[in-house]
Amino acid sequence: MAQLLYGDAPEPSDRLPSGLLYVPVRPGPSGSSARLFRTPLGDRTAVGFTSERRLAATLGPDQAWIRLAEPALRTLTASLGVTTVTVDPQFAVTVVTPVTSEIPALRTTREGQRR
Repeated sequence: MAQLLYGDAPEPSDRLPSGLLYVPVRPGPSGSSARLFRTPLGDRTAVGFTSERRLAATLGPDQAWIRLAEPALRTLTASLGVTTVTVDPQFAVTVVTPVTSEIPALRTTREGQRR
């Protein structure tokens, strides 16, 4: 049977398990917590990677992680209102270039007002 898409939805009508994922975590007072991220549209999403190499390439080699199945990650984050799981995201950051020209100093008049 062919898989149907509903409208412009990015996910297929039937969710297929992604298997065990490498899920980025952060330390908390009672253990580790899954890190949540934002999509380009600002929605919160849980993130999982299919390999440790992909996780390190995206978040750095020092990023802590745990192994979770995709359904377990969905269940874990559902209570927080997060319904999306993004697998193997490639984050893009705008590179900020340093300003090389000097900013002109503000001049003040004799009365102390800026011009």
